[in-house]
Amino acid sequence: MNLEILATFEVGLDPVLDLGHSPWGHRRVITVTGGTFEGPRLAGTVLPGGADWQILHADGMATIDTRYTLRTHDGAYLYLTTNGVRHGPPEVLQRLAAGEEVDPAAYYFRLFCRFETGDERYRWLNRTLAVASAARTAGAVHYRAFTLT
Repeated sequence: MNLEILATFEVGLDPVLDLGHSPWGHRRVITVTGGTFEGPRLAGTVLPGGADWQILHADGMATIDTRYTLRTHDGAYLYLTTNGVRHGPPEVLQRLAAGEEVDPAAYYFRLFCRFETGDERYRWLNRTLAVASAARTAGAVHYRAFTLT
């Protein structure tokens, strides 16, 4: 098994909507405002309207659950879901929550990416699994996705 670069993503985010504690944990929703992605076989824009339906756990870990739509440079629409985790030392997570710039090496933020499309040109994505290493900034999430070959 090898990793092959798929694309680098920049996903713009609205401020966090804090729904409070639920039976599953501290629920937060962060709306996707748009963005871009660029890679050797995949490039285009992130459309506004998706979100991260996130759970914060008592130990500070965040469970990531995003769904949003991509439009490729040649007009195809792709549905993307990511699932993952973000955790780190409490002081680092506090700085992230405050919107401070934090070195991504100071915390762990990894994603599993799954694509869906009916567009013939990109059907290969329906059968492709990807993983990503991510970083959070005040208004966006940035990640590099790699296909598992």
